[in-house]
Amino acid sequence: MSLMLEEITEQPVVLERTLNAEREKVGKLRQFLSEKEIDLIVLVARGSSDNACQFGRYLLEVNCGIPVSLSAPSVYTLYNAKLNLERALVVGVSQSGEGTDINTVLEQAKASGAFTLGITNEADSTMAKIADETLLIHAGREKSVAATKTYTGQMLHFYNLVSALSDAKINFEKIPHYVAQVLQLRTQVQEIVERYVFMENCVVVGRGMNYGNSYELALKLMETCYVVAERFSSADFFHGPLAIVERRFPMILFAPNGVTKQSNLDLLTRLQELNADSFSITNDEEIAKLSSRYLQMPRDLDETLSPIPFIVPAQLFAALLAEAKGLNPDEPRSLSKVTKTI
Repeated sequence: MSLMLEEITEQPVVLERTLNAEREKVGKLRQFLSEKEIDLIVLVARGSSDNACQFGRYLLEVNCGIPVSLSAPSVYTLYNAKLNLERALVVGVSQSGEGTDINTVLEQAKASGAFTLGITNEADSTMAKIADETLLIHAGREKSVAATKTYTGQMLHFYNLVSALSDAKINFEKIPHYVAQVLQLRTQVQEIVERYVFMENCVVVGRGMNYGNSYELALKLMETCYVVAERFSSADFFHGPLAIVERRFPMILFAPNGVTKQSNLDLLTRLQELNADSFSITNDEEIAKLSSRYLQMPRDLDETLSPIPFIVPAQLFAALLAEAKGLNPDEPRSLSKVTKTI
C-alpha cells in the first residue's frame, strides 16, 4: 500500500485527535477574539493549504458575516506593499509551517497591527514561532508528498475558527464518523478507477462549500496521475469552458444535496445532451440518476459538513488511479514535500 493510501485511511483518527487536543485552545481563542474588533479575515497559503482556504472563505463568510480575503503573497514579497491590517485577523495555513512567503506575510501583517493565527502540523515550525496563536493539526508526520490528512486537518480548523468567532451551531464533531463511513467506499472507488485508467484530461466541478475541493482533486490528479485537470464552479463552467466538452469527455463533480443542487442538475442535464462522461460524488438521488456513474455518500450529511467527507473518496480515486496507471503516488516527478517560494 502506498504512503498516500495509508495516510488517507488515518484521517478519522487524525481528525478526532485534532478535535480533542485543540478544544481547550479554541475556547481560549474564542474568549480572546470576542474582545477584539475584527472587520476582515485574510487567509494566506499555497498549494493544498490554499485549497483548504478556499473552503475556509465560504465557511467563515457564511457563518461569521466577516469579509474574507485570500492573500496574494507576491503583493508583500515582490511588490513590497504595506497594508493597513489593524482590525484584521490574518491566518497562515501551511502543513510544514516553513513556507517562506507565507511566513513573510504573517510577519508583515503582525507589524501592520493584525492578530495572526497559524494553522500547521508542526509545533516547532517557523510559522508557530511567528504567529500570535497556533492551531495544530495532530496528524503525525505526513510522509506522502501529496497532502491528504493535513488538508482535511486544516479544513477542520476552519470549523474551529467559526466556533471561535461566532455563535453558529455546526455539529462538526460528527465529521470523523462520516470520514470513517466513506472510507468503506474504497472497493467501489477501485471499480470506478478502472474506467479512467487512460484518462489524460478532465474537468473537476464544485461549488460553494465544495469549491475548494474541486481545486484539491484537480491538484491531486495533476501531481499523482499526470492528468491535466481543470477546475471550475458549476456556475462558472457555463461561461465559456463548456465549449471544451465533447463525447465521453470526463467530468468529476462534487455534488451534495443542498443549495448548490440545482446548478449541478442543470450542468448534468447539459452534459447528458453532449454525451459527456460524468462521475459524481453525491448524496442526492436526482444527481445520481443524471450521472454516468456516482459514489453514494451518507444521505444525512448536511452540505455544511460535506467538504471533508466528500474529499476522502476523491483522494482514494487519485491514489488508486495513480497505481492503476503504473505510477507511484508517493514519488511524483519534479516535486518535494516542502516548497519554499518568494
